[in-house]
Amino acid sequence: MAVGVRGDHVHSPERGAGRPAPSRPAGTLTAAGELLRALAAPVRIAIVLQLRGADRCVHELVEALGVAQPLISQHLRVLKAAGVVHGERHGREVVYRLVDEHLAHIVVDAVTHVEEGARGINDRASGTEEL
Repeated sequence: MAVGVRGDHVHSPERGAGRPAPSRPAGTLTAAGELLRALAAPVRIAIVLQLRGADRCVHELVEALGVAQPLISQHLRVLKAAGVVHGERHGREVVYRLVDEHLAHIVVDAVTHVEEGARGINDRASGTEEL
C-alpha cells in the first residue's frame, strides 16, 4: 500500500478504496451536522482550543481570547446546548470543561488541516514543496 507522509499527517490513497461507507441512520447524521454547526464559529473553535488545555471560567476565556464577556457567554450557551461543553458552578463563577476529548480532536484536526494546506500553498508558491 502506498502511503504519503507530510509532517505528522499520513495520507493513504487506498483508504476506503472499493468499499462503500457504512450507512448511518438519518438521525445520527442530523445530530452530527448540528454538532459541526455548533463548532463552526471561529470564537467557538477558539473556546474549544482553550478548554482543551484546562477547564476555564468565563473571565479567563474573555482574557485569553480578547472577546467581550457577553459574546463569550453567548458562544458558551451554543456549545453547551450542543453538548460540547459542560458548566459547573463554583461559588459565583461557572467553570466550563469539554464534555469529551473527541470534540477537541475534531477541532484540532480541522485547524491542523487548514494549517497544513496553508503551508502546502506557501511551499508551492516558493518552490519548496515536499516531495
